[in-house]
Order: sequence, then structure tokens, then C-alpha cells
Amino acid sequence: MLKKLLLGLLALIALAAITAYLTLGRPSPPDVQVFRNGQVFTMDGQNRIVSAIAVQGERIVAVGDDEDMAPYLEGALIHDLDGKTLLPGFIDAHGHFPGTGVAAVTVDLNSPPIGSVTSIADIQAALKAFAAGREPGQWVLALGYDDTLIAEHRHPTRDELDAVSTEHPIFVTHVSGHMGVANSRALALAGIDRDTPNPEGGVIVHDPETGELTGLLEETAMTPVQTLGMDFSAGEILTMLDTAIADYASKGITTAQSGGVDKGVLEGLHLASRIGYIPFRLEVWPFYKMIGPQVLDGEIDVADMENEWFHANAIKIVSDGSIQGYTGYLSHPYHTPFRGDDSYRGYPTFERDKLAEIVGKIHRAGIQMAIHANGDGAIDDVIYAFEKAQQAHPVADPRLILIHSQMARDDQLDAMKQLGITPSFFSAHTYYWGDRHRDIFIGPERASHISPTRSAGERDLKYTVHLDSPVVPMDPILLLWSTVNRVSTSGQVIGADERVPTMDALRAMTINAAWQIFREDELGSLEVGKFADLVVLDGDPLGDATALRELRVERTVVGGVTIYQRTDQ
Repeated sequence: MLKKLLLGLLALIALAAITAYLTLGRPSPPDVQVFRNGQVFTMDGQNRIVSAIAVQGERIVAVGDDEDMAPYLEGALIHDLDGKTLLPGFIDAHGHFPGTGVAAVTVDLNSPPIGSVTSIADIQAALKAFAAGREPGQWVLALGYDDTLIAEHRHPTRDELDAVSTEHPIFVTHVSGHMGVANSRALALAGIDRDTPNPEGGVIVHDPETGELTGLLEETAMTPVQTLGMDFSAGEILTMLDTAIADYASKGITTAQSGGVDKGVLEGLHLASRIGYIPFRLEVWPFYKMIGPQVLDGEIDVADMENEWFHANAIKIVSDGSIQGYTGYLSHPYHTPFRGDDSYRGYPTFERDKLAEIVGKIHRAGIQMAIHANGDGAIDDVIYAFEKAQQAHPVADPRLILIHSQMARDDQLDAMKQLGITPSFFSAHTYYWGDRHRDIFIGPERASHISPTRSAGERDLKYTVHLDSPVVPMDPILLLWSTVNRVSTSGQVIGADERVPTMDALRAMTINAAWQIFREDELGSLEVGKFADLVVLDGDPLGDATALRELRVERTVVGGVTIYQRTDQ
């Protein structure tokens, strides 16, 4: 989805790279800073809470109390925390930076609690208003509609989008990010008609009675339309990037992730990071289907790109889709039959042995993997594939990241622990989709076990939690609250037995997230020698757990440099 965005960004920045490097660069941190008189969560091995830290340049030089700070006070910039909480900056364990910025130049079709769309008529009205400001032939793109939250309880159709405009190609992306609906003009431009075969790992949906295209494109089937549609101007690209940067910085993110990129996006983000345009660290994962083979054969040398600000250590693979889109691959059928098929379990992106072949090839090359698997059927396939890979080429500490792991069963958590797989849970599903998982998609029993953080912790299985932004807004505080409370939008607890203490959830967002990407020696905790990546919160996370959502970010610091400071106090 972000391919053209970053290709354009690459071209734009390349033209100004030399000038920008000389005139912009990264700001230097103060020589010495002391943060004192607060509650400092170190997130070290003992979860120590102290009152102060000292920072020299970009690194931490002292952690403790005022007595420990004494050698650093003379001439230092002193920050009085006034009892507030200082902790390591939040590490985005999985997301798609700068995807949250796309909303600045497209149509927002989210339903409550994020947006206001409640019907297909609302969708059409929003699209018409946006199209009115576009020249004929220009694309109209929209994000975030949810078929289960609008009155009709279905996807919009090609005909309904044609009713908005036949002069503009239109594509609206489902809130899951795993499917979308195109109008006739968009389908024609992408060369998709009723005779176009389904691509591997995708479905071009037809009306069961007429055989005509409905406009709905699932998974890989939507790629041709997205590729054409993301043709943004240079001004729009900068607007998106600036919007995303401001968003992440204000939310306390000190390491952002772009999980699944092609060559253009990889190079664009690397260049933007290198010249200091992006003020925080980046974790970028090449997407196997796009550039995996080029990374494996050395044609693309990600190691040459890596530095303290930019990391591209893992290759991403997608093994299934989205449960709320009925494309997640389950071991047992969906709770509510899909299109009347009570045996429907979703589908995998790759057949099991094909996945095993790909996983084995990457593992043999000594490269870390991050594999998207939502349904427990997909998780079974990943475990099968990685077990074969480990048997053929044992690695003591592989840290294969299993993204989402939403429906991981207890036996699968046991297998992860044995094989060196580390899950990253989309815990905010309990808030955004918990009610519908329980009532529509997977039923009460399975819903109560989604994102099983407590079960993972009981096995001493290190895990992280994430938001998958822009699937949902970048809001680490809501993620923290969701992981601890597991309360849905209706106020119901989704799986009380999987709730975890606040400190465990904070570790999942800081030191565990650093460990998961092999950066625990320099990020994720406040310890001497580590980078001074910090966030200040206006309250105490260890207070009332139900009130965690009320916390606000006061300051974000990366490498000793303040990149955000709250002013509306």
C-alpha cells in the first residue's frame, strides 16, 4: 500500500539529500542532562524503580537517586520530573510507519470508536465530498470501513462505488488492511475482469448468482489496484510523512516499525532516516514476496544500511489474513458461517510445504524472520515449517517473531517456547474487535483466549504487544490499558484470565520489544551505557489499572534529544 508513497519520497529526498544533510542533519543532544525527582521505571532485570537518571550526550551514564547524580549536576540541564513517571521510550513491535499519515490525504471511513461512519450511505457521502475536489481521472482512496459496524453489515459493492463516480477510480480499504472494494474504473485500470484468475494467496470475489465482479478484492488480489492508486504528489507525500512523524513522536514512540516493505520503501526510509528527517529509530522488515530473494542472494545488502538509527534485520512473511475479514486461517470453522459455508476456516497464503520451503531457505541463510499468523491454523503451519527448519539447521537463539499470534493455543505456546519463537500479540483486538470476535467470528470460548499474554508469561515465553498501525491509531497508552484490562468497546471483559499486571505489559512495550529484534543491549531499558530513549508520562502507571487510558505523554526523548514536549498543560 505504501509502495508509491515511499518511491515518491525516495525521489523527493534524493533531489535534496546533499542540501538536507548539510543543513538539517540530526540535532545534537545537550552535553549532560539530569532527570530527577520522579518515578523512574528502569525496566531492568529487577524492574527497579529509582528517582533519577543522568544522560551524557546520547547515552545514560547514571541511574539511581540524587546522590548518584551528584557527579553530573554541575553545568547539566536539569529536568525536574515533579513526581511524574519516566520510562524507556515505547518500541513499536509491529506496525507500518508512516501509514498513519495516509489518513491526511485520503478519506477516513472508520466507524466508532475511531470514526463516525455507520452506513454505506455515509461511505458514499464521504467519497463524494472528497471526489468533488479531485480532477476527473484522479484516484479517490479511502481507509478503515468495517462491514460489521455499518447498518447493512456487508461490504459496499462495485455498483455502489460507481454511484459515487465513474470518472474517478475509487478504492476503499477494509479496516483490517487485508481487503478492499474497487469501482469499475479502478478494476479496469488494474486489468481485473470477471475472467481474471485468483492470485496466489488472494481472492477476486464474484457475485454467486451472476458471476460478475462485486468489487471486493481479498489479500493479494488487491495489490494491482493499490499499486496504481498510491500515486501521490510530492506535497502529499511530505504531508503524510510529517503527519506520521508528529503522531508517533507525540505518543512516546522512540523506535517505529515499517513491517513489510519493498525495495523502494526500504531505500526511501533509509535515506529519510540517514539525513535526520525521521527523528526516531526505525525497524524495517523487507517483505519476502517483494524483495526476499534479492535480500537472500545479496543483491540488496541490508547490513550495509544498518546503524543505530536504522535496523533491517528480519524478513517478513504473511501466512494468512485477518479474522475480522474472514481471511484468517483457523483450525476449526468460523463461529458464524461465512457466506453460508459452515465448514469455512479461511485460507493460508501458502500451502504448508511451500511455507516450509521458504522458511527453511531464510533460516538456512541465518536471517531472522517475522511471520504474520492470526488464526491457529496458520500458527500450526508456521510451527511445522520452523520445526523442520530448526531440525535441518539448528540455531540456539533464533527469535522468530510470530506477528499477531491472535489465536495461539496453549499447545502452540509450548511449541513456540521449545523452538525459539517469540509472539507479538495485537492485544488491542480485545478493545476494537473483542465483542465481534465473541459474537460473530470465533465464539465466546476462543475469543476469551485471543492474544494470550498471561499464558505466554506463565511459560516464561517472551512476548510483545503491538497496534499494527494504521489498522488502528498509534496509541501506546490504549495498548497498555487493553493488555492489562482486556475491556471491549461495549465495556465487557474479553478473557479475564489472560489479563496481565501493568509492569508485565510495559515490559512487552519496551525491553521485550528491544529483545525481540536483538537490540536489548542498547534499547528498551534505562541502564548505564544504553541510548537515552525516554518517555515522560503525567501520572503513575502502577495506580488504578482501569484508569491507565487517562495517562498522557509529556515528553519524548530519542538519543538525548527531545523530539516532543506537551504544551497543552
